[in-house]
Amino acid sequence: MNGRFITFEGTEGCGKSTHIKLLAERLVALGHKVKTLREPGGTPLGEEIRHLLKHASAGRDMTPETELFLMNASRAQLIRDVIRPALDAGEIVLCDRFFDSTTAYQGYGRQLDLNMVRRVVDLAVGPLRPHLTLLLQVPTALSEARCANRKRHQAEPDRFEESDRDFFKRVEHGFATIAAAEPERVRVIDSSKPLEIVSSEILRCAEQLLRR
Repeated sequence: MNGRFITFEGTEGCGKSTHIKLLAERLVALGHKVKTLREPGGTPLGEEIRHLLKHASAGRDMTPETELFLMNASRAQLIRDVIRPALDAGEIVLCDRFFDSTTAYQGYGRQLDLNMVRRVVDLAVGPLRPHLTLLLQVPTALSEARCANRKRHQAEPDRFEESDRDFFKRVEHGFATIAAAEPERVRVIDSSKPLEIVSSEILRCAEQLLRR
């Protein structure tokens, strides 16, 4: 595996999609071959699972356990169909969410047993681990404001964004716990700063990884 795998994490409205796009553009301008992905999704099967998890009426009463397994079913397909081949080809893979989101959302947020969550994740991902994870953090009030604005432009409701504040507080705690446990892999970025400052900090972290 000669490529580099960079994941973006954070709660709703933290700016992941925007900053993945900006980083991809800058890396391509520097001459790198870059692939951008999202979870759940990234493959035809994964996109169907994404719709079921986030938008489909059939998923409204989904149990936390079902959510956990569907997330990792999409992930297993994405890794084998897309991520591993891209890394083997020397590409830089940027992914909007990966297994840290499962730990934070299904483990801490849905309050599933963390050991069970890790076992399911391990089955889905095998030995693959991100080389760098960028955790974008924003205050709860800003996250809620961004989500409220996004809802006004969405054609379909998002099941996760409709969760209550207590759920997202648990998710935030989960991400903070992950970052504290793995400071070499997880870099915490204050995403409430101006866009240019945040994007420059993200590019600096990526360049440090590529120089290793």
